[in-house]
Amino acid sequence: MIMEIRRQRGAGAQRAHTGGFSLLEVLVAFVILALVATAVFRLFGGALNNAAAADEWSRALLVAESQLAFAANGKTLREGTDQGTESDGRIRWQTVVAAYNPPNTPDELERASDALPARLYKVSVDVRFPGDNGRERVVSLSTIKLGARSPP
Repeated sequence: MIMEIRRQRGAGAQRAHTGGFSLLEVLVAFVILALVATAVFRLFGGALNNAAAADEWSRALLVAESQLAFAANGKTLREGTDQGTESDGRIRWQTVVAAYNPPNTPDELERASDALPARLYKVSVDVRFPGDNGRERVVSLSTIKLGARSPP
């Protein structure tokens, strides 16, 4: 009978101990949860920064493409420079139209082309906008177009 009482007390003591978590276990779980949450928030923050940067690049590229199309598809190509700023002031652009001579062109071919009524022009657009780290970023596009020769 004494043996039975001891067995019951021992079994009851073990049941009471295994019924919950200790304070140390709860604190360790909170530390692990805090570390995981911090890593997830940093990951999402980096993704948001990347999305904002991609949006700025896309907007600058759109401005560059539209300015290039406007300059290159005008009625007449004229050598010169044009520049401007978008309405919000964050994006600046510069368009340059210049005579173009292909590399490694023989001199006699260049002299013969001077008599033609058309010539090649290089149309370039540089778009400048602020980057996320404070440094200026640049998108540059260019194309070669055939246009009427400018009068001298």
